[in-house]
Amino acid sequence: MARLGSVGAAAEALHITGPAVSQHLRKLEKEAQCQLIERDGRGIRLTSAGQVLAASAQSMVGTLADAERDLANLHGLVAGPLRIGGVASALRALVPQVLHRLIERHPRLEPSLRDGEAVDMIPMLQERQLDAVVTESWTHRPAHMPSGVRTTRLLHEDAQLAVPAGHPLADREFVALNELHGELWTSCPEGSDAHEALLQLLRAHEVEADVRYCVSDYATQLQLVAAGLAVTLVPRMVRASASQEVRFIPCRPTVTRSVIVATAADAETPRVRAFMAEMIRVAYRAEPSCPPPGRPGAAAGPAPAD
Repeated sequence: MARLGSVGAAAEALHITGPAVSQHLRKLEKEAQCQLIERDGRGIRLTSAGQVLAASAQSMVGTLADAERDLANLHGLVAGPLRIGGVASALRALVPQVLHRLIERHPRLEPSLRDGEAVDMIPMLQERQLDAVVTESWTHRPAHMPSGVRTTRLLHEDAQLAVPAGHPLADREFVALNELHGELWTSCPEGSDAHEALLQLLRAHEVEADVRYCVSDYATQLQLVAAGLAVTLVPRMVRASASQEVRFIPCRPTVTRSVIVATAADAETPRVRAFMAEMIRVAYRAEPSCPPPGRPGAAAGPAPAD
């Protein structure tokens, strides 16, 4: 609750009911012999004692994770939980075959997977709730990563404008971004890197984006385009899934993004190293023109700040 800010959000993250969270809090207050939460308008917040306890708990979680990492590194064993988060497009295109190969090679590995947006998952990475996050960084709006998070670029690709087959622009060889006045858009949810990158891109070309449909999955966005409801910008790796009712048009200037993996710099384990090695191998097969890290032209290390 200290991180998520409400009983409801904590219950959802823990996959239990709100009353169950409240019951645990009352039990914890009884054991601690002090009040840990208090009313704040219509919500609640941690008391000073609650904040002290939350900080101590987080420190203990970090200590346990450090011990687990050190023991794993000591034995070099690729086993145990591997918790991966990522944006839907990269997960669909790259991660299933990576996890299949890892499980074949390391049968004691226990991978788990969740999709979402970097804005939600990077804090989970920092708090050791995830081991790696597969996300994106748009060239005109690079992903900003906090201190202590390391990023590795997997591949680089262009994004094109997707329009319905009957759209006035459908037969164009390319489209200038400053021509896109008056369009209705579909994009990823507000606050996501893709959504903010789209707004920034169009505003830079004096176009105000009217985003009517916010969905995290590009496949759903393409269905909205096919139905004639909107246009969108789509990276190359997801364009093959589009129906025949969608047309793709290169943009001028060209719009590009990188698919990157974020990991905690101080939490590298044999599991994470094995995952990264396999991700790089699969990404290189998918995009041979983008050399893997360690070769000329690869990008590794912290992503550029905004």
